[in-house]
This record gives sequence, C-alpha cells and structure tokens, in this order.
Amino acid sequence: MNFLFLGDIVGRSGRDIVLSELPKIKANEEIDFVIVNGENAAGGYGITKKICDELFSVGVDAITSGNHIWDQKETADFISEEKRLLRPLNFMDGTPGSGCEIYSLKNNKKVAVINIIGNIYMKKADDVFNCIALKLQSLKLGKDVDFIIVDIHAEITSEKMAIGHYLDGQVTLVVGTHSHVPTYDFRILNHGTAYQTDAGMCGDYDSVIGMNKDAALKKFLKQPNLERLSPALGKGTLSGIKVIADEKTGLAKDIKPITIGAHFNQRSF
Repeated sequence: MNFLFLGDIVGRSGRDIVLSELPKIKANEEIDFVIVNGENAAGGYGITKKICDELFSVGVDAITSGNHIWDQKETADFISEEKRLLRPLNFMDGTPGSGCEIYSLKNNKKVAVINIIGNIYMKKADDVFNCIALKLQSLKLGKDVDFIIVDIHAEITSEKMAIGHYLDGQVTLVVGTHSHVPTYDFRILNHGTAYQTDAGMCGDYDSVIGMNKDAALKKFLKQPNLERLSPALGKGTLSGIKVIADEKTGLAKDIKPITIGAHFNQRSF
C-alpha cells in the first residue's frame, strides 16, 4: 500500500503547487492514500472549507493541522462534520472536531490517521505521550486497523524523535510537521515504523519558513511599524514523503522523499 504525506501547505504558493502536482504524483507513484497538513493554507493562518474542498477535489484524503487550526473562525463551525479534517488529538476535552479518524482503502483495508501536537514551546495541550499511548490501547495495528499514520506537529526535533521511537512497531508512519524545513533523516526505525523528523512545507522557499522574508527580517531586527507576517508569493515547491507499507503487517517497507517545484533539486527516488 502506497501512502503520500505532504508537509504544511503555506498560503497560495503552497496550495497552487499541491493542486497542480498532486494528481500527477498520485498517478506516477501509484498512491493509494494522501495526507496533507493544511494548517497554514489560508494566507498562512488556518484553513477554510473552500480550501479543504479544493484539496479533496485533487485527491487529498485527509488533512491534519496544528496550532493554527482555529485561526479561521469558520473552521470551528464545520470541522465536526468534516471527518477528513483533523485537529490535534491532545487538545483539551470538548474541543470541536477529532484528532483521529479511520478511513477505508481499497480491498477493505482501513487506515487510521492520528494528529498530535507537541508540548514543548507550543500552545498548551494534554501530555502528548500519555494521549497517544491511551489511543493506541484501543487502536491496534493489524487488529483494529491495517495501517496507522501519525502526524506529530511539534517545535523541537528531540520531541519528534522521541515520539518516533516511542511508537516504533506500533504504527506505520510517524512524520513531523510545523518546522517547515524538510529533514533528511527519513528512514525505517528498528521495529518497522517509517519516520521523518519534518516533512518540510509546500510553499515558497524563497522566504522565512514560508513567510515574506522582508517582513520577517524586520521582525527579527525589531524595526518599527511591523506588519503581520504573510506568506511569500513566489513559485512554490511541494515537499513530502512516500511510504510503502506491508499489507500483512501494516509496517513500512520503504520511505522516500518527494520534492517538486521551484526550489531544491527535484527529487523522487
């Protein structure tokens, strides 16, 4: 079974490259299921129903998120009905929406997508390790579902790596988001879980993590009359990973990066 995970979509540049390239990637790579992190898709801040529908129309199956999920007020109104849009599982009880959903694949296979958020330098959330451990008590790989994909939306690399090793052998893939910088540590861990510390972003890399570089520099230099950061509007690059999973065990057989667009060497190997 072939899974594609795309890193955080940042603004129009990110949306455009995903809308343009995803159908071709799905066909060329024989992708069975697509997950994207969309929490920066609406002008860098949150996501709207219209954007969700656009992504679904080109083959996205599930959208994960993170600390910016509520930046667009309308999201709270539709997220409970739209099961393909997730918010972090370890948000406090009573938060609208869901942090874990199960989706049907071909041949009656089922995949669970779990969205969690880190605890270090992030908005307050329940303990991420306790939360995911509790969820996996009732969601067993190979018993309740055939595959489990985990998006860990976190600031620091050590917390993401710890989650990866903590879940090794229990899930198909642990992939980090939020940093907007792709890491080169994609690999299969000792017990069969595919892992990458950060999938990067889909957006304009001639920027500061997707945002206009001039405005970002003014902020860092503490210049007066600061404006709100907005996404860079140049040509976008799509960044993500493909994971091939064993249909019998649900664990990973292979993982590779996929980058397509204006920046970096285009890579799919």
